[in-house]
Amino acid sequence: MIYDAIVVGGGPAGATAASDLARRGLAVALLDRDGRIKPCGGAIPPRAIQDFAIPDEMLVARATAARVFAPSDRTADMPIGEGFVGMVDRREFDIWLRERAVADGATRHHGEFASLAREPDGTVVLSCRDADGEAFTLRSRSVIGADGARSAIGRAEIPGSARMKYVFAYHEIVRTPAGQDPGCCEVHYKGDLSPDFYGWVFPHGATTSVGLGSAVKGFSIRTATARLRGAAGLAGAETLRREGAPIPLRPLRRWDNGRDVVLAGDAAGVVAPASGEGIYYAMLGGRLAAEAVAAFLASGNPAALRGARRRFMKAHGQVFWVLGIMQRFWYASDGRRERFVSICRDRDVQALTWSAYMTKELVRAKPIVHLRIFCKNIAHLTGVVSA
Repeated sequence: MIYDAIVVGGGPAGATAASDLARRGLAVALLDRDGRIKPCGGAIPPRAIQDFAIPDEMLVARATAARVFAPSDRTADMPIGEGFVGMVDRREFDIWLRERAVADGATRHHGEFASLAREPDGTVVLSCRDADGEAFTLRSRSVIGADGARSAIGRAEIPGSARMKYVFAYHEIVRTPAGQDPGCCEVHYKGDLSPDFYGWVFPHGATTSVGLGSAVKGFSIRTATARLRGAAGLAGAETLRREGAPIPLRPLRRWDNGRDVVLAGDAAGVVAPASGEGIYYAMLGGRLAAEAVAAFLASGNPAALRGARRRFMKAHGQVFWVLGIMQRFWYASDGRRERFVSICRDRDVQALTWSAYMTKELVRAKPIVHLRIFCKNIAHLTGVVSA
């Protein structure tokens, strides 16, 4: 059988792409290996719940506030106000996404990608291996690579993919003890927990995700996670799972090979700098990749594949650029982290932060508020205002 598209990777990006293509009536294969769980705080904004029809039963918790910790242990409480941020457990969430893709018409293949070749007529041939090491092949007119930050598809087909920069993320899922606030996400900006990123303690109902990320070689993430658990009162909590994976720092400059392959999700680098948020952007990237592939299949023009990156960056490139600057500046030292948390106490900052996060749109209609925030940032940067 020759599929219209093979999607490699069954996380939020790949499963979304497979669902969307199958609903268009195309023949889709979804290739994914079992047992892979990505470390993730699990936060999904209302925009994701709405755009991708995520049912209430997938939400293990509803966060209504964040508490931000400075190196000095001073805090900034950031209540959301109206609404909530949904929390999912990736172990269950990713399985549900793959099952939905199959229900929509995709054919699931259990295994992992090994190599790619092409037949004389241009048909893509994927050589794969199942869990027992047995080889099998899949044939298709196109491929979506949604196989993570170290994408094998990307390295094989997309120039520059092998040079992707990333942080390594690690978390531990622990049993939530009595008395833990079920609606508050903790974010710890402390150099001893992460010299270049942050630590998190996110509620998942009966469990809690405790983790952090760093790109600094030689930094002991597990040791730092133990410190974070101690600071959060979770040192004695039962550990249920430990998971780690690379998380990309910025989108790749190119997502397609100009022929028949396009990337999505972490493989394309679509994790927001500074915040590390990835689920919404992965699902959006999967949807845009599916639309680009559908346009390519309908027209036969490989240039259509460029549309996935072009449309994503038009919608979110400016936000990623701003967040990248924030990460490089504010996370550079504990002194700057202290000032960053101080800024987070500002009500104007909180209102615009939550509005942008919840809707995934820049807030442009409040020039006076933006001016006030700009002046406050300058005051903190120059030391006019103390942390």
